[in-house]
Amino acid sequence: MPSTLVIIPTYNERENIPPLLEKVFSLVTGFHVLIVDDGSPDGTASLVQELQPRYADRLFLLQRSGKLGLGTAYLTGFQWGLEQGYQYLFEMDADFSHDPNDLPRLLEACEKQGADLSVGSRYVKGGGVQNWPFNRIALSKGASLYTRLITGMPIKDPTAGFMCYSRNVLQQLDLHKIRFVGYAFQIEMKYKAWRAGFKIQEVPILFKDRTHGQSKMHRGIIEEGIWGVLKLRWHAWWGN
Repeated sequence: MPSTLVIIPTYNERENIPPLLEKVFSLVTGFHVLIVDDGSPDGTASLVQELQPRYADRLFLLQRSGKLGLGTAYLTGFQWGLEQGYQYLFEMDADFSHDPNDLPRLLEACEKQGADLSVGSRYVKGGGVQNWPFNRIALSKGASLYTRLITGMPIKDPTAGFMCYSRNVLQQLDLHKIRFVGYAFQIEMKYKAWRAGFKIQEVPILFKDRTHGQSKMHRGIIEEGIWGVLKLRWHAWWGN
């Protein structure tokens, strides 16, 4: 079995899934893909099932009932991937905001450059965002600065969601104790990996706004991020 698994949570991503899968499976590395679908009303899961014969033994699907949160989708995917024996597990959005061509670069950082966890970063040299309004950029950069100030974590893009984990990281972190399911999930995972002493490397990427479908960002996710960072620091002070 190939050692790399790309986990892609979906909710109403029917338009994006076929071209995204075609691109990922065209890469020389030979990635496998696990779709974790939260009961998409638009039939995303059914479409994936139709595509599975074309990508036999490379495309997998887990279906869940209802929107249970981004964080729990990834945790479900991590558990499945670990049970199947994958060595490197990736997080990637379904909407092409993350370029599949960057997957080999994230893998190289872990496989050849000694990182335990690599992060597709918008805010290191060579990275950036495209087609974002000024207020969205300001919110994202402000959230990153706020997170770094509160946690002390030396990561310039702590809210990033395009990542590669080595198997060892996910096995040593107690995934059952991950508290957050939305915006703060990405921060919590990086923070706990950093506090556990794992080497984190940021890889510059160009983040593009989605062209199809609707954004999943909403006020509750942002509020979770604001309060979540404070809670992470609080629990760290008290050793839990």
